[in-house]
Amino acid sequence: MKAIALTDKGLVRANNEDTVYCSVDKVGNIPSLFVVADGMGGAKAGEYASEYTIRELVSQIKNDRHRKDLPSIVRRGIEAANAMLYKNSRSDPELAGCGTTLVCAMIADGCLTVFNVGDSRLYIISDHIKQITQDHSYVEEMVKKGRMVRGSQDYLSKKNLITRAIGTQKSVEIDSFSIELNGDEKILLCTDGLSNMMNDEDIFNIIQNSDSIEDAAKTLISTANEHGGVDNVSVVLVSGLKE
Repeated sequence: MKAIALTDKGLVRANNEDTVYCSVDKVGNIPSLFVVADGMGGAKAGEYASEYTIRELVSQIKNDRHRKDLPSIVRRGIEAANAMLYKNSRSDPELAGCGTTLVCAMIADGCLTVFNVGDSRLYIISDHIKQITQDHSYVEEMVKKGRMVRGSQDYLSKKNLITRAIGTQKSVEIDSFSIELNGDEKILLCTDGLSNMMNDEDIFNIIQNSDSIEDAAKTLISTANEHGGVDNVSVVLVSGLKE
């Protein structure tokens, strides 16, 4: 298995509030772990939120000695990171209102388990591209209720409003998905700095036509910047799942 994680502040933002993490080796009892977080908050609170959340999540996983039900280890880690970030944001005025999206994946025994909060995404790429996560955003809730058309001007103008985040409430609702893999897929985790700048077909074509995942990741980021680079952009790309 191979993986690469890249993050870039883009062309407009002064700071990079994204944080990425990837390990093809064991993290505690988890065989492999991949995480992307997109922070939010005033001053440097967004940077703090994403970096702290991933650091606390990894620490929690490393210290969790349960060997059964591996997805529960990750879920407990996310819940603990949420509680700690919420506590910190309530006690430090400079962190008030901070939070972060989170998309996290683990692979064990040929099964991909995905966790997400917010609108950072995970895709599976095989002979097509498929979004596995569901955006926790105002516009997607309106689409589900039939009150908004996906891709409309109203949709695009309000696309950055998320309805769930790590650290903004004492507890957090986490979506999770389990997918059996055949081993030929590639897995992409990304922030909306990528998915807002490129459509799924463009993402698919870049990944499929690149000589390596390193080249693909670099091209994804450079293309997002060529399309405006209005936000931080981060990717984690995984391949060689049979290895």
